[in-house]
Amino acid sequence: MPTRRSFLFSAVAAAPAFLTGKSPNERFTVAMMGFRGRGRQLLHGFAEMPDVLVKTICDVDRRLFDEAVSSVAARQGAEPAVETDFRRLLDDPDIDAVVMGTPTHWHAIPTILACQAGKHVYVEKPAGHNLAEGRAMLAAARKYNRVVQVGIQSRSGKTYEEACEYIRSGALGKVAFAKGWESARQRGIGNPADEPVPDGVDYDTWLGPAPKRQFNRNRFHGSWRWFFDYGTGDLGNDGVHRVDYARRGLEAAFKAMGKRLPDWPTAVAAAGGKHFFEDAQQWPDTLVVTWDYPGATLMYEMRNWQPTPIEGEAEGAAVYGENGYVVIGNGSWRAFDEDGKVIAKGASAKQDDDERHKADMLAAIRDGRTPACDIKIGHCASGLIHLGNIAWRTDRKLRFDPATETFGDDTEANRLLGRIYRAPWTLPRV
Repeated sequence: MPTRRSFLFSAVAAAPAFLTGKSPNERFTVAMMGFRGRGRQLLHGFAEMPDVLVKTICDVDRRLFDEAVSSVAARQGAEPAVETDFRRLLDDPDIDAVVMGTPTHWHAIPTILACQAGKHVYVEKPAGHNLAEGRAMLAAARKYNRVVQVGIQSRSGKTYEEACEYIRSGALGKVAFAKGWESARQRGIGNPADEPVPDGVDYDTWLGPAPKRQFNRNRFHGSWRWFFDYGTGDLGNDGVHRVDYARRGLEAAFKAMGKRLPDWPTAVAAAGGKHFFEDAQQWPDTLVVTWDYPGATLMYEMRNWQPTPIEGEAEGAAVYGENGYVVIGNGSWRAFDEDGKVIAKGASAKQDDDERHKADMLAAIRDGRTPACDIKIGHCASGLIHLGNIAWRTDRKLRFDPATETFGDDTEANRLLGRIYRAPWTLPRV
């Protein structure tokens, strides 16, 4: 006899469109997985939406539950249930969507399992810990007809679309270069010793597919992003946003020139290192990456210890053409002529992007369409990050084959396209 879940899987796989079944007046029932840091912002944001009920919240750190439950209740008028095993969220037939504010190494496996269980997904960037995970997430969303929105919020922002509209007008003339950047004064994380696992924390599940290690506060809340096992460094933390600004602008410029920017570059190179901080971080604090496309180069510059702005923006991107250039910041844009005079501009509240992005996901479910940052867009944007990190780790320019999404016969580079998984948390087969 088939189980409820096996029946659900077969029904979802055969369903047309996105199997929404939602009328405009129905509320969405949502579960939250991981609600510290960015996850906490997402939790509060969804709880404040009038057409959403946050039914259940899930985390491996029980110490977070009391505050989270009370904060959700204050926003939606009802307390959510709590779970420590995210698989219970997938078993609940009432839950329409799962929101993931987890560390990066916990993005892919729950996303794929949620799609298989008939749930839609909002997952923070980057889309997967590595390129293979992003590809699997995309395959799952398509096979099971699920809406998967990746948390690159600018994709729902009016200002960024305005900038792209200006670029698509052809005002810049011939364009062959775009650049994104991050300049900030971050703090080091030190070199604390290993210590016992805190009471209330299921550290083995937190590690999940990553190698078994002793508990260390650096390899946990917040600072996990600076380690190879769990994160993608600042390139994947903040850089993914700014690289996407630049790539999106370059894509608009190609359209103005009657061409199409390919999804993937043909080569990638990186230079940089851990030059400033003397601590436990593994990823670089200073980095330059270039991605080569036919007819154009995309570049990223990062120094997370020095805050001097570039083109007037601490975080931003620019698209350069023969007649001038466009600078895209966080919630604003400016167009300059070839003499450096501002000739057009626009701005909006950055918070609007976040609110619009969540609302766009729900509208996509209702309307049976792909969302603003559909998993395909998220996979390509995140993929650039993964390629850049691989180029830095191998310390050489790499040739990339867009048809296979591999580095051809380069065994060393190809090994970094995926990871070794620690049982039982292996990447689900799609």
